[in-house]
This record gives sequence, C-alpha cells and structure tokens, in this order.
Amino acid sequence: MSAAAAPTVSEPSVAGRLPALDALRAIGAVAVVGHHVGFQTAVTMNTTWGGWLARLDVGVAIFFVLSGFLLFRPWALSAATGRPRPRAGRYLWRRALRILPAYWLAVLVCLVVLPQNRPASAGDWIRHLTFTQIYQPGELRYGLSQTWSLATEVAFYLLLPLVAVLAVGRSWRPVRTIAIVSAGGLLTAGWLTMMGFGLLDNALHTMWLPSYGGWFGAGMALGAAHVALRTGTAPAAFRVLDDLASAPLACWAAAVALMAIATTPVAGPRDLAGPTAAEFAVKLALYLAIAVLILIPVAFGGPSRVKEVFASSSARWLGAVSYGLFLWHPLVIELIYLLDDRPLFSGGLLNTFALTMAFGLVYAAVSYYGVERPLQLLGTQRRRRRVTPAPVAGPPVEAAPVPPTVAAGAPVPTAGA
Repeated sequence: MSAAAAPTVSEPSVAGRLPALDALRAIGAVAVVGHHVGFQTAVTMNTTWGGWLARLDVGVAIFFVLSGFLLFRPWALSAATGRPRPRAGRYLWRRALRILPAYWLAVLVCLVVLPQNRPASAGDWIRHLTFTQIYQPGELRYGLSQTWSLATEVAFYLLLPLVAVLAVGRSWRPVRTIAIVSAGGLLTAGWLTMMGFGLLDNALHTMWLPSYGGWFGAGMALGAAHVALRTGTAPAAFRVLDDLASAPLACWAAAVALMAIATTPVAGPRDLAGPTAAEFAVKLALYLAIAVLILIPVAFGGPSRVKEVFASSSARWLGAVSYGLFLWHPLVIELIYLLDDRPLFSGGLLNTFALTMAFGLVYAAVSYYGVERPLQLLGTQRRRRRVTPAPVAGPPVEAAPVPPTVAAGAPVPTAGA
C-alpha cells in the first residue's frame, strides 16, 4: 500500500499529537485480553492455536515500545527545535492523572469484591497502591495479575526525565541520542547474563524494569528518529523508516512470521513456569521486533490509508478506553468464572472472550468517562489557572474551551505524551 497514493489524513505538525497511534494501545489491550482468556480456558496448552494465544502477551511489548516513543518525543523535540525542555513536575503530574485514579479504583474493587482476595492484608493494600507488588514473589492478587507490567512502566516513568536529559544533552545530535537510549538494550543484556548465571530469579526478576530496557530504549530511539525526520535533522539513513512505513503489509507480514517463531518452545513455556535465560532472551528479541514492525507503518511516513483507519473516530475511542480495558478485564474474567461457577481451566474460548470484551469495554467506558477523563480535564484546568496571569485591565476574557484530551497510557500497556 503506497502512502503517496492515499490523499487521506493530513500529517500533524511536528509538535502535534499522532492520533493514529491511539489505536495501537487498543491492539495491545485486546491482545492481552486474548492472552489471559486463552490461559484461563486452558486453550493455550491444549490446541494447535494455543501457542498463538499464549504469545498474545506481545501486547505488553507494544505498550512498552509505544511508551518509550511517545514519552521521549517531547524531550527530543525540545532539543531539535530549541524549545524549553518539558518540566519534570508537569510531566509526572500528567502521568499521575492518567494512571493513578482508575488504577487505584481497580485495586479497591478487586481487593474488596473478589472473595479470593478477602481479607486483604495491609501489605496487599500498600504494595498494590504503590506499584511495589512485583518486588517480592507471589504478591499479585486476583484480578490484578496484569498490573505487573504497569508497575514496570511506572518505574520507567520515574526514570525517564533523568534519562531524557542525559540522552539529548546540550545540543541536538540525533545519532548520539539514539545511541544513548539504545543502551537500554545493554542493560537488558547484562540482566539476562546475571539471570543465566543464576544470580536472579527467572520468575520474579523477569517483571523488573531492567528486563525491558531494550523495549523502552527502542521506543525512545524511534521517537528520536521520528523527530529528526520531521525537523529535517536526520541523516539519510533514517529515511529507511519512512520507506518501511510505505509498505505496511510487508511490515505486518514480517511481524506475523516472527510471531509464528515465537509460538514455538524456543520462546519459553506457555504456562506460568519461569523461562530459562536463553528462552527469555529469544522472547524479548522476537517481541521487540514484532512491536517495532507494527509501530513503524502507523508512526512514520506521510499520510496514508493505514493512518486514516487508525486515526478514525472508532479506533481512537478504543484507544481512549484501552487503559480501562487493560485494568478491568481480569476482574471481568474472575467474575465470569465465579458467577457461572466454572472451574479454572474450563469454558469455551470464544464465548469467554466475547463476554470479557463486552463487559470489559463497559467497565472501561465507565472508568474513562466517570473517572479518567474528568480528573484529567480538572487537573489540566487547575494548572492552567495557576500559570495564566490575570489581565491588568479590561473586560473579562472568556477562557477557550479545553479540548477533551486523551493522554496516552500504559501498557501497558499505557503510553502517552
């Protein structure tokens, strides 16, 4: 599919949002739902297609690469254009508004409603409310098992301002910046080496941030390359990304081929057994390549029909509620099994997936419109009132309406600007 042949979505300004990327969060969230339903129904273990369902946790790689891409772009853009750097306090405030309200609500509901979690100890509350549930073995509670990846993302959020300042330096040199952020892969390599020598727990420490430095670093590198291409500061070699974006079917076919490899035992077990260091390394590498190949046609290149589809109102709506879908779908699965009195590892795949998606989207929409969006708008308005000076004289000026922003989240998941 040629980008040049499609007079569709106009390319946003260099500093503007990239609306087509919203839908990628939805793809990641739906993949994670499929992964969990496949495990809950035991289809991941018993059928020919089980390997594909087991590897739908590739959605986490999409979340992490997308987070690196979107969250690092403002720092790269400030260096490339000479604009002021993002303020760490404002960045962290926006992240907190995006992540915490719905997350804390999900923790509250899961620890109170699910009988498997009652009575929740003080430690359960503290660990889950502070994203520290991944730093001791066996602390993820029912309905909250997916939050390990959110805890890992939060660790990345906290480190990003420091890493970004070090990466962009005092002058914009995109090759240098990309080399620095790509060092996240070296961090992961060192972590895997320690795992291979038995110095780390192959189940516990595969949830910690160093395991995914390569994923976040790759996203940051792509974000820097995107800024360089859009500001005319990129070396000629960077144009290969725009060239690849003009062939989305080729990129996605390659991603499917890599996914087929990942379904084999080379990427580790399908169950909850911890992988070997070598298996985990293969899985990380394959998932990274898949996530990058999915991202490139949507993020790079000029206007295209692909971007038109991904930036459509329905796709963007799914992206907006995808964080809620990610948060609430494990609770929905638990409730389906409780209310239907199903034993674990039973039930039909298709009907369980359909019920989980239907009720998960309802929960997600309520979460978005009732909690996430109002608090984001309230926080944005309060900050604007604090920083906007009052007029010296003259009639009152009516404030411009605040557009309904959809801050990119986790994600797993979550990612955003």
